[in-house]
Amino acid sequence: MPEHEPPGGVDPSALLQIVTRPAGGRTVVAVSGEIDIDTEQTMQRALRLALARSSQGVDLDLAEVGFCDCSGLNTLLRVRRTALADGKTVTVRTASPGVERLFALTGTSSLFSPVRAPVNGVIVHDWHEHPAATHDRTEENEVSDEAEELRLEVVQLKRAMVTRPVIDLARGVLMASFGLSAEDAWSVLVDVSQHTNTKLHQLAEELVDSVNGPPLPDHVKQRISTAVAEVSRPV
Repeated sequence: MPEHEPPGGVDPSALLQIVTRPAGGRTVVAVSGEIDIDTEQTMQRALRLALARSSQGVDLDLAEVGFCDCSGLNTLLRVRRTALADGKTVTVRTASPGVERLFALTGTSSLFSPVRAPVNGVIVHDWHEHPAATHDRTEENEVSDEAEELRLEVVQLKRAMVTRPVIDLARGVLMASFGLSAEDAWSVLVDVSQHTNTKLHQLAEELVDSVNGPPLPDHVKQRISTAVAEVSRPV
């Protein structure tokens, strides 16, 4: 029985492909597809295994990742912390525009920048800088656990903003169109996502675009009508 059964029974292996190969003391992990709530468990297992097989850490190739949301970012952050605790590092060597945008919005790109393996517990970046600048970065990396926790809390707040706006807009469309409450509109979105085998963020984008653009597919409109009727039925 899988650890996580995604909406609609989608097989995570159909959404995410992961290839690993050794590279000296590190392991290169090439990922293609989507990293989100449906595939985060698959991604996490693969990264932890790659980390365990390396002596220095993991280098990620995310150039073929079509979508990565807050769940995917959270997976990367968790594995990064595990690596640091073991004296290893997790770096992103290449990233798709979508992943780069996620890092930019959440201010997390520096956490995955290329580094040399830790020496005596100190992480040294591979950038060629003035010695004073290198010293400053070394001090910055020697932050306390408490400071790291606060930093990650800020990241969590920021990443929640990445995909939420379009979902909130879609909820607003349903509320205005069918007189639903915010809670019922959310229930409708989840129901339609599951029954049409459509990612929640994709469904939200299509619903918002349909206001002034192309109409929704007939099967999606039919499922919305069914879901609205179900949440509107007197208890």
